[in-house]
Amino acid sequence: MLRALFLSVTLVLPTSVAAEDWIPSKWGADDTLGSVNEITPEIILNAAKLVKKGKRYGLGQITSRETPAAGSRTHALFVFSDGADGLGAPLGTNEFRYFDDWMLTHMGVGSQIDGLGHAAIGDKFYNGLTSKDFYHAEGLKKFGIEAIPPMVTRGVVLDMVSYMKEKGSSAVVTRGGVEMLKGGTALNKAELAGAAERQGVTFQTGDVILVHTGYMKMQELDPKASVQTWPGIGVEGAIYLAGFNPTAIGGDTIGAEAYPAENKDHFVPVHQELITKRGIYILENMVTAELVADQAWEFMFVLGQARFKGAVQMVINPVAIR
Repeated sequence: MLRALFLSVTLVLPTSVAAEDWIPSKWGADDTLGSVNEITPEIILNAAKLVKKGKRYGLGQITSRETPAAGSRTHALFVFSDGADGLGAPLGTNEFRYFDDWMLTHMGVGSQIDGLGHAAIGDKFYNGLTSKDFYHAEGLKKFGIEAIPPMVTRGVVLDMVSYMKEKGSSAVVTRGGVEMLKGGTALNKAELAGAAERQGVTFQTGDVILVHTGYMKMQELDPKASVQTWPGIGVEGAIYLAGFNPTAIGGDTIGAEAYPAENKDHFVPVHQELITKRGIYILENMVTAELVADQAWEFMFVLGQARFKGAVQMVINPVAIR
């Protein structure tokens, strides 16, 4: 969810901060894992108790060359043959042939997790580290995606479309037969708390909190428009949700937070509030529509991301199970 201007593997945002009361982290001055520390064996066991129906939901979208992405981000997959096309010699007397593939991609295309080395305030990253402390062009020396333990916890989804519609909000529109929130709509404490109350959902430590805006449909209807503006969590909303000590917060858009920001002089400030200040991971482009259709407000959330050493972000396909 970055502009073309931001081409490096890190996101450095020059925002002045009156007081750096977020340094050190509540998990200690040496911590590099952030909110995944919230997940305890008890939380995992309680999440497993949510599985009642044996139904699974893939929360990752299909990623291709056509997947809309912000800025200069691209994805390309190439398949090559080692005899599988019948042109090359087979291997062995059993005539083994095969295809293989090669991929050139930004990790920020499609469904993704933003690691703690992704966003900064000036040159201050999570727990006060600077880029000199961990950046290397061939992979981060700290905050690498490979270090994040598997996330197994309770997940919740908030149906913001239905809540806003019931409130008579003009932010709800219909595009391509799908109800969604308008681009730029910011969801703050009143909206998030209201949706949770409507659904009978309470937030718990270690949760993964997903916000459904319906806007993912825009990636199909108007790919260009879908990366120019989108609805999502506002700054107040981010601070509100962070108060419940979640592991991750995400949504069904390419940035999870409202874009443009409520303060037009700011650029993706929710990333700073969650990742930089609090070590809370952000999940983008989560497929939430099926969960909402089933009113699956809470579920067991499972994520074991690919462990590419030093990666800043990672394309993911989390699984919700209920």
